[in-house]
Amino acid sequence: MINPSETKTEPAIDTLDDLAALADYSLLENLKADPNATEDGVDHFPREVFSGHYVPVNPTPISDPEYVTHSYGFFSELGFTDNLALSDAFIKMFSGNLSQVPEPLRQQGWACGYALSIYGNEYYQQCPFGTGNGYGDGRAVSILEAVINGKRWEMQLKGGGQTPYCRGADGRAVLRSSVREFLAQEHMHALGVSTSRSLSLYVSQSETVMRPWYSEGSRTLDPDIMVSNPVAITTRVAPSFIRVGQLELFGRRARKQEHPNALEELEMLVLHLIDREYSDVINNDLTLPEKVLELAQAFRDRLTSLVANWIRVGYCQGNFNSDNCAAGGYTLDYGPYGFMDEFNPQFQPWTGGGHHFSFLNQPSAAEQNYHMFCVALAPLFQTAPEGIEQLSEIRNGFAQEMTSKMESMWTAKLGLDEFDPELLKDLLALMTQTKTDYTYFFRELSNLPDSVKPLTTSFYQAPGSELSIRWEDWFAQWSAAVAQANKTLCRSREECMQQMKQVNPKYTLREWFVQPAYQQAADGDYELIRELQEVMTQPYAEQSQAVEDKYYGLRPAELNNLGGLSHYSCSS
Repeated sequence: MINPSETKTEPAIDTLDDLAALADYSLLENLKADPNATEDGVDHFPREVFSGHYVPVNPTPISDPEYVTHSYGFFSELGFTDNLALSDAFIKMFSGNLSQVPEPLRQQGWACGYALSIYGNEYYQQCPFGTGNGYGDGRAVSILEAVINGKRWEMQLKGGGQTPYCRGADGRAVLRSSVREFLAQEHMHALGVSTSRSLSLYVSQSETVMRPWYSEGSRTLDPDIMVSNPVAITTRVAPSFIRVGQLELFGRRARKQEHPNALEELEMLVLHLIDREYSDVINNDLTLPEKVLELAQAFRDRLTSLVANWIRVGYCQGNFNSDNCAAGGYTLDYGPYGFMDEFNPQFQPWTGGGHHFSFLNQPSAAEQNYHMFCVALAPLFQTAPEGIEQLSEIRNGFAQEMTSKMESMWTAKLGLDEFDPELLKDLLALMTQTKTDYTYFFRELSNLPDSVKPLTTSFYQAPGSELSIRWEDWFAQWSAAVAQANKTLCRSREECMQQMKQVNPKYTLREWFVQPAYQQAADGDYELIRELQEVMTQPYAEQSQAVEDKYYGLRPAELNNLGGLSHYSCSS
């Protein structure tokens, strides 16, 4: 038993000086900077970066920053006081101004390069130089690594200005996309899905940029007007921001022997990844080939679990390229994401995403990203060729591991004790044909209704007589299967309901909730953002009747097929 007098309580972090004392820049100290980088960090135009793991670069502050919100829950986890987010020094730093930060904080940030592959195919043409040496963090600038309460965190400004990887863009993020990303990260964490976290959100009171978007009431596939948007910076936080695409970049260079230090730089990056993300599961005493195999096994486990959880909560990443796939196995880059309303196996909120990144194709997309992860690691087995075969075996086991995770997820969502493929197949077909609301249906199912009638409140389309009969048949089979599961598990009806409600959320961050929030924020009203924070960080809870009336129901028919709601080309 722990003696309360012996427990150690970390002091609250109330000022930027308090935070500065926790700084620990492992990436900058252990990896290589681009040898062609400028000393002053003024490096804001597109250029090729041939070697090195990062480019030192100064973020570009937004003008006249104003506080919008911060993550109350994450601040509490970190030991930050809420007042810190409102302090002048904190606002300056996390809106991009590093010129006056206290030591040992650094006045430069850093950006990293990475490669692009789509569904296992390597691409170079998106790089303005056609070489792949200009692709990377175009507007994401990391500004701090710190060890807080024994855990390492990297803090990165989204929309922090141009870097050498900006490809000619302005380096800014607009308020709309910043609100979406801020809310989504904390919502996903509350849903129990591994994710980067949100720290703070600041908006410029004077700086705007033009972006293509949808006119009011537009049902066009692509944006039809240019809109002036306030610029904003949201800070996202993770143990690291190493991507599969980053490993790919260094793996390609090593494979092609693009420079004398290419293999060494790949090895350094992989060992740094292990230290940052997998030190708790990979023994430091192992040889390099042994560590790499352990890494492949651990990442496979995390990635399959992640994607199964995406499906569980109705989330679609939209653009699951390798560069949007975190090597730590968490959700990264909330751009063209969406939470599903009406169930559709091919749900894809991003008009540029295509069928290959649609909702139930996400396991396949993950497998292709995992394949490229393994391809990137392969050069490290030059001195241990037997490891290539072992790596191949681990890679070939991805599909089986993914299937196992998906079956376990569906079993839990349905409240069963074993996977029933026919029951699931019939259900998904019925949900598709009846245009059933994904979140609403599974939450209502979690109440273990006595008949199918309560479930029909989740239907966007009333079923005809034939479909009604099929629903009745399915419900009878499911009810019998749940009753048998309760008997097998010695589980009461109430325990079954409780377990199902722990995996089937009541609230998800639907786009038609978020749109009014960012529209009001553009006029300086941030209350709806803060309200959504409160609701969406308790997604499994039975909240007030007022919250239920507002946030638990079907999408209004007048919002169907609206650009910027049911689909969007980019949130930017």
